Amino acid sequence: RRRLAPLNEDNGRFLLLAALIAAYLSAGATVFSALESPSEAAAQLRWNRTLHNFSRIFNISLPELRAFLRSYEAAMAAGIRVDALRPRWDFPGAFYFVGTVVSTIGFGMTTPATVAGKVFLIVYGLFGCAGTILFFNLFLERIISLLAFIMKACYERQLRRSGLLPPNFRREPAVSGVGSLVGWKPSVYHVMLILGIFAIALSCCASAMYTAVEGWNYVDSLYYCFVTFSTIGFGDLVSNQKAAYQHQGLYRFGNFIFILMGVCCIYSLFNVISIVIKQILNWVLKKFECRCCPKCHKSSTRLSRRNAITPGARLRRHNVAMDADGQYDSDTEGRRLSGEMISMRELTASNKVSLAILQKQLSETANGYPRNVCINTRQNGFSAGVGALAIMNNRLAETSDSR
Repeated sequence: RRRLAPLNEDNGRFLLLAALIAAYLSAGATVFSALESPSEAAAQLRWNRTLHNFSRIFNISLPELRAFLRSYEAAMAAGIRVDALRPRWDFPGAFYFVGTVVSTIGFGMTTPATVAGKVFLIVYGLFGCAGTILFFNLFLERIISLLAFIMKACYERQLRRSGLLPPNFRREPAVSGVGSLVGWKPSVYHVMLILGIFAIALSCCASAMYTAVEGWNYVDSLYYCFVTFSTIGFGDLVSNQKAAYQHQGLYRFGNFIFILMGVCCIYSLFNVISIVIKQILNWVLKKFECRCCPKCHKSSTRLSRRNAITPGARLRRHNVAMDADGQYDSDTEGRRLSGEMISMRELTASNKVSLAILQKQLSETANGYPRNVCINTRQNGFSAGVGALAIMNNRLAETSDSR
């Protein structure tokens, strides 16, 4: 009788992450409901009391008063306020709006009211958001390369001070495999720490500016920075909305730079944290594998190892090993197990070659040399991943063994 195939690592990681996200959402909903629900109920009670008192004192019926308040809410939704505010749809206001659209912040304080504006927003946002996400990915790639280069230079300086590296040492091309630092790679945790420190420093500086200019308290300014930089964009606090400011042009420029740098930095930090979460999921899956039916796991591993290798795959792996090291002559070297289509020595050698090539990639990036080595680990063209996760997998140390 044919049995169902076991759950592979990618699907297991996906299901485990989905379960953890569901639990995380439930826990967050529970906490926020416990924190905010009493305040909401008290505010509703105060508002009802105020409404009835106003109706009784000024002899206005409640239906008329509620109709007036609905008109006021419609005016607020259209951007009309009692105090004078800056125009919403002049060029600076419209530029601020499209910036929040393509960055997916979406404060909601300005929305198109015409049908033509809504239709144009759909087309405009489709290409604008796609281009901005591409910009964020390119920023992530370059900030990781810059951090790798700086950390490499600091590591070389540390080795020179300790006497382990000669003073006249020059970096050799990473593809040649020569040099004392060929095995060095920066850590994903160090990169996460640096990006976290930079994001905190940027948020603190931006909060100081918003506190001084907008008149918010510092905690509200920090809250606004996180909501904006993370592209959540609730819209309860929005900067640059007053009719006039002191040094208005300078403040608008500073506001734009802080938002741009903050969104790029937090986006990069989120992707690094996602890699760490992926490592934790891999660790949990390995713990599950060690505890769940070890005899069946050993038998399935033995069968998959015996049957998964085909002559075509053996030839491809043999070619990769020959191109990389040039020291594996034929599959007659080493003893074959009975029934195996590939020698264990060749299998071990090809795995070592693949691991060595993966370990060299980030070192080559830190040295400024292109990665001209291609690894054909799977037939699927998307096996290395796409987008920001693929960038992080290719350039950080702790992700190579999970690919």
